[in-house]
Amino acid sequence: TNLQERWMDLRLEVSERGEWSIVEVGGEVDVATAPRLREQLIALVNDQRYHLVVSLEAVDFIDSTGLGVLISGLKRVRTHGGRFSLVCTEPRILKVFEITGLLAVFNVCETIEAAIAPEDEDEALTDEVAQ
Repeated sequence: TNLQERWMDLRLEVSERGEWSIVEVGGEVDVATAPRLREQLIALVNDQRYHLVVSLEAVDFIDSTGLGVLISGLKRVRTHGGRFSLVCTEPRILKVFEITGLLAVFNVCETIEAAIAPEDEDEALTDEVAQ
């Protein structure tokens, strides 16, 4: 199959929960399909959606191109003071992040709910008491 056909192999579903945009990715994130994910992330940031969760739960494979797209997405939202989280529980995919040292770079959560929770529950409570 040529690159054009492969381009559509990536499933992308975007939904919004409050200030968060959730991008659910399915299929293979590689040199053929990663540009689609990159365009989606850029479009969200251009739309002033600076809190992003990318769910890799339905991803079968991710290569260095895909990892690069996620890193640039992370950098892009950070320049706007936003947050970028990944949802991933699939051992094979987690292994890729582990080997590349990216588990230390990304906030990786087990569920979308965990990803969109306030960063520090205790801190949020303290703030409320202080007001």
